[in-house]
Amino acid sequence: QVQLVESGGGLVQAGGSLRLSCVTSENIFSSNSMGWYRQAPGNQREMVATITRGGNINYADSVKGRFTISRDNTENTVYLQMNSLKREDTAVYYCRAWRTGGPILYGRGTQVIVSS
Repeated sequence: QVQLVESGGGLVQAGGSLRLSCVTSENIFSSNSMGWYRQAPGNQREMVATITRGGNINYADSVKGRFTISRDNTENTVYLQMNSLKREDTAVYYCRAWRTGGPILYGRGTQVIVSS
């Protein structure tokens, strides 16, 4: 059973923008911190951005100033606005939910390809 569903990936030229969405259940959304991770071919999965229930936000240095994470409490959705995309942003992007003492949940991922 897929509990986190990502969308919004695609092919974009360098310098362009995409907005990723991750929708989940109210139960998961209200009790977990949420985040976006990514994995490029041959690389380990890495944190991109996270947002806690209280709204505390953290970004990877590589995306600061270009990406913005947000959560919509009425839609049980977390977003990742990606601007000024670079080829090195090419990866599968995964939505993640977690809480202390609970399981770490991932979605199936959405592919982002940035062309030069």
